[in-house]
Amino acid sequence: MSRFPIMKAKFPDPSLNPRQISSHLARHLKKLRAGDGSVDLPEEAKEERKWPVDGEEDQRIRLSMNDMKRVDCHAARLHDGILRRTGLSHLDREDRQKLSSLKNGVAMARISSLDHADELVARLHGEMPWMAPATEHAWHAMRRSVREGWAGFRMSPVILERPPGIGKTYWMRRLGELIGTAKVDVDATGENASFGVVGCQRGWSSARPGRVLECIMARQTGNPIVMIDELEKAGSAKSGRNQSFSLAEALLPLLESSTAADWSCPYYRVRFDMSHVSWIMLTNNLSPLPEPLLNRCTILRMKEIDLPDLIVLARREGQARGLAEASVWSVTEALSKAAPAAPSRPSLRTVLRMLDRAEDLENRPIST
Repeated sequence: MSRFPIMKAKFPDPSLNPRQISSHLARHLKKLRAGDGSVDLPEEAKEERKWPVDGEEDQRIRLSMNDMKRVDCHAARLHDGILRRTGLSHLDREDRQKLSSLKNGVAMARISSLDHADELVARLHGEMPWMAPATEHAWHAMRRSVREGWAGFRMSPVILERPPGIGKTYWMRRLGELIGTAKVDVDATGENASFGVVGCQRGWSSARPGRVLECIMARQTGNPIVMIDELEKAGSAKSGRNQSFSLAEALLPLLESSTAADWSCPYYRVRFDMSHVSWIMLTNNLSPLPEPLLNRCTILRMKEIDLPDLIVLARREGQARGLAEASVWSVTEALSKAAPAAPSRPSLRTVLRMLDRAEDLENRPIST
């Protein structure tokens, strides 16, 4: 993984703090006075490595209390100018300290070659063949990231529509694991409008950076995969001035590479390059979603899982969990007896609950 400069701000040299600047200015002033007064300075003082102690210093170059106040005042102004040029002058020390984790860039998960992309997709498709449309979308993104030499993997925004219980969340997690990047799961019904995802400007009681930026800072990765579940149910919040803040609207600048590359965090008020974040949105109903959001996304309509695919997945997952063959057989046998036309068809959630139950039974205490 290579380092990527995700933050559009620069941190000043740690040595350029007010005290160090003041010390440097004081030494410079003494040298100027020494030159005007024809005072011979030691070689160490000329090179600013070592100055005599006050008692040994010539009276003509010694700085008074008023001199030091003027020096300190000028040092403070210079330090403020340095901070303004970094784009961080509006932040307090605590916030600058938090953002300092990004000053050397972040890691980027990359697809090493076209063959690597084909290998990852073959594994993903083999595990979840019913998710073929989504897997193909990811495959094209992998190959394009290699062909165009991007800093890391990124996938254009995609909306997966219907049906529930087919493993869309499971698929996203496997994709992240195979690529080697961080994942952010967001339940739109539980988020306070846009605040939980993109952050909230200061002045609100819930002000904080968004979960996506928090993930980038905590995991030191510049291209996480973000999944937003039940996007159509996301509400909106209103400020005291009756301004509405909706999740869909807040996402718009993050869904296009050109605007995402120069995105301003509402909490820190610092710009970041978020163009390598991959957005996967899940919905059961497209109609409530605004047209500008739909225009920025690829919409893929998913299908139900066939029963044979569920049985294969149950067998593979059961073996991965280390379940006894008898337990795995019991689960797959129960699934095989499900009627294809039954009103309540088994879903991926059903399979996972069955495997959880089998695991609990195997690990229950043995009575004596």
